Amino acid sequence: MVWPNVFSELATDGLRGRIYEVSLADLNADEDQSYRKIKLCCEDIQGRNCLTNFHGTSVTRDKLCSLIRKNYSLIEAFTDVKTTDGYTLRMFCIGYTKRRPGQLKSTCYIRSSRTRVVRRKMIEVMQREASTTSMREVVKKIIPESIGKEIEKACKSVFPLQNVLIRKIKVLKKPKFDLTKLMEVHTDISEKTGHATKVEESEEAANLLTKELDAQEA
Repeated sequence: MVWPNVFSELATDGLRGRIYEVSLADLNADEDQSYRKIKLCCEDIQGRNCLTNFHGTSVTRDKLCSLIRKNYSLIEAFTDVKTTDGYTLRMFCIGYTKRRPGQLKSTCYIRSSRTRVVRRKMIEVMQREASTTSMREVVKKIIPESIGKEIEKACKSVFPLQNVLIRKIKVLKKPKFDLTKLMEVHTDISEKTGHATKVEESEEAANLLTKELDAQEA
């Protein structure tokens, strides 16, 4: 039995909504950023180009395992943030305790009361850094780990931290699709993609061609 709408859909319609996971090192050509993975969602198709948008990020398993240290405490926090352009993000933060200057004790554990204070400050910094900017600016802050550095500064008075980073980000809700805003992200696409290019011919080849034409006329 043949359904009438089998061939009615375009091939490009199957690409919209697909999620691609790539390494940040491949996007920025920097091996130091290989520990972070970026999820991109295909929003629109223009010719041979897939226009994607940010859909989330996470840290690789080997990076998380390399941060684990004996005699140190792990502190985690998460919160839901709404950006200025209408995106609702769920941000997960991770951090480890750090020895104080001149500390003689080998262990570096934190009390549960101070853990709650540190976790509260983590949430405050994530809310402040993400709720006052657009999603594009949030992504720019994640790449150099500037949010993690701000958390370290905020928690320094309570308990010193190290290796603080945004472990994961989920996109919970997106605003209505707007092509103009999407094109602002993809401003680096060349307008001459697919156009014919003129190849300059060398002088030797041009001289040989004129000689052959002159010989035929003679």
